[in-house]
Order: sequence, then C-alpha cells, then structure tokens
Amino acid sequence: MKIVITGGHHNSALLVAEALREKGHEVYWLGHKYSMLGDKKPSAEYLEVTQKGLPFFEIKAGKLQKNFHFWLNFLRIPLGFEQSYRILKEIKPDLIFSFGGYLALPVALVGNILRIPIVTHEQTVVSGLANKQIAKVAKKIFLTFPSSVKYFPGEKVVVTGLPLRPEIFYRGKKLFNNKKRTLYFTGGKQGAHVLNLEIFKILPQLLEKFNIIHQCGSNSLFNDFGQANILREELGEKTKDYLVKEYFFEKEIGQVFYSADFVVSRAGAHTVYELMSLEKPAILIPIPWSSNHEQEENAKMLRDLGLAEILPQEDLEKGKLLETVLEFEKNLEKYKLSKPITSPLAAIEKIVEEIEKLKG
Repeated sequence: MKIVITGGHHNSALLVAEALREKGHEVYWLGHKYSMLGDKKPSAEYLEVTQKGLPFFEIKAGKLQKNFHFWLNFLRIPLGFEQSYRILKEIKPDLIFSFGGYLALPVALVGNILRIPIVTHEQTVVSGLANKQIAKVAKKIFLTFPSSVKYFPGEKVVVTGLPLRPEIFYRGKKLFNNKKRTLYFTGGKQGAHVLNLEIFKILPQLLEKFNIIHQCGSNSLFNDFGQANILREELGEKTKDYLVKEYFFEKEIGQVFYSADFVVSRAGAHTVYELMSLEKPAILIPIPWSSNHEQEENAKMLRDLGLAEILPQEDLEKGKLLETVLEFEKNLEKYKLSKPITSPLAAIEKIVEEIEKLKG
C-alpha cells in the first residue's frame, strides 16, 4: 500500500512509519518543516523524518489560535486544504494515517472527499478538536488510553497504547559522574520559551544542588539556545554540570532519561506516556491553552497515579519554579507509580496489524 502519515507527535508516528516500510509499504510524510510562523530553523519533525529517508511534503496549514498571529494562522487554513488536495492527488495513497492535530485535519478531510480510507490515533486522555472531526470520517480510531473510548464511536475504536521509541529504555552510562541528583528540563520538541526564561533566572541556584539537562528548543524567534550559551559563558566553571541542547535526538534521549532523577516538563501526551513507562517522577507545567485542556488532563492523570505534581503556568511566571523543584526533590522517594501500564512496545505491532486488515 501507499500510506500517507500526518499529524502531531512525530516520534510515535515515525515508529509506525518505519514498521510499515519494513512490511513493504510505501510511506509518505505530510508535516511541518518549521515549528511555528516566522521560525527559520527546521523542526525536529522535519529533521528526524528526512534522516530516515522518508519523502517529506510540507503543509502550511493554519489554526484558530487566539494568542499568536491569529489572522496569519486563520488565513492559512484554506492554504492547508489546497496543499493537501494537490499532494494527495500527486501521491494517490491507499490510506491516510493521522496522528491528530490541526495539520492532520485538512489532510484527512480532503482525503475523505477523494475517497481515501483514513485511520487516526488519539494520544491524549481526552479528545482533541481535530481528532473529533477526523474520527467522523475515519475507519479505525486507535487510542492510547481506555478512558478515551467514550469520546468516539465504539465500533471504530481499538485501544493500542502509544508507540514509544525503544531507545528511551536505555540502561548504561549516565551523563554525569558525581553525587548530585540530575534534573531534566524539557518543553517538548519545540521547547517552551516561558519555561526557559524561568530556568535562566535561577540557573546558578539550581547548579549548586543539581546536574541540569536542558532541552530548550530551536525556535529562531526567541533564540533561547543562544541565550543559554551566553549564560554559560557568563557563569563559566559553574556550568560544568549544565548540558543544554536545542533537541535530543533518538540516539540521545535514552541516556538523558536514564541520567535524570526527575523531570520538569510540559504535559504533552507523548511526554506523559514516556514518564509513565519509565516511572520517572515529574513536575508538569500544562500548556494553559491546549485543546480541551488536554495537557491539564494528562498531568492530572500522572499526578493521580502518584508520579507527578502540577505547577500551573501562572505560578511558574510568578517565580515559583525554584521552590517547587526544591520541595519536590526533598520528597522524591514518595513519587511511585501506583499501578503498572501495558507494555508500550506492543503498540506498534498492534497498529500495523490493524492497518494491514484494511488492505482490501
């Protein structure tokens, strides 16, 4: 089959793409070349997908986002549909596999008009706005969590779990050779500017007590990576235990997680599922404007499982990051997963099996 893959959470989607390609299917990728409007650095999605040798087609879809370039995003909505139509007519796929998100919506809806079968995967605890619409035209809906079943037509649903990179289960050498605990800050694949700013303010105090791993994103509009390097020069020897990168790629992320004693992060579905699978304690800072408050719901789930605390973004911006980190670390031993989850490595096989049932 010719299969188009599109949507958010590229790490999971890429695992499925590779598994499908190994089965002899032709796989094409429709995605973001840049993470946001005005950014001039290629996205982690574009870099990783093209490194795997998959044909990549850029979609410049728009979305309804109140707080950032509303009109520019709004005007790009029809562009996303036009590009989707042109690319799908060129590829002529037998199947579209959506991983949700605003970019997947025009691809799926245009695909339905062109009578191309569609399957979709919902990563979050709740249903995103795009996936609610995509689910109406999808033949199969794959879910990460059984609790999401209520949001979709039952006859279409298959609970598969979320595909995770086997690299995250690395067990080997740690990144630091000292007695300090290690703290991993991450804002997701795009980074989180608001989190980065707060880290920069308290970095000297943090380094007195912790090794710091910091994934700050590559966004050229904010240039947080450049600011981190200026700070390193100013602090000199004090930053010997500070590892900062724009993005940790597949071959690096396992050692990062293995080295970290706990994590401070956004609460995207993929990150939360990785933390759960690794039983890694975390302070979660949900994006306040995420669709249907999905990041807040993800964070609540991990908190209720005994593995996390939530730091609201308004408290982050009030300067409460340092005290939250110190209090969390003081009680680190109490954060344990209250119940095990199904093996995440089985998800890829199950998804591929369900897709191949649609060959006819």
